[in-house]
Amino acid sequence: MVTINGEKCNAAGKTVAEYLSATEYDPKRIAIERNGKIVPKAQYESTVLEEGDSVEVVSFVGGG
Repeated sequence: MVTINGEKCNAAGKTVAEYLSATEYDPKRIAIERNGKIVPKAQYESTVLEEGDSVEVVSFVGGG
């Protein structure tokens, strides 16, 4: 299991890109932190989520 935004998720073995494709997140408007380190967007296709990972998905919100 992988913890994503505090929730346990069966995403181990998937890449960040695969996980995001199954969600409603817009990859252009988010940042991914995996185990305390930012995952560059260029590495979403190659970064595989592993058992025990802790992931935070942070959405950018505009306003004024």
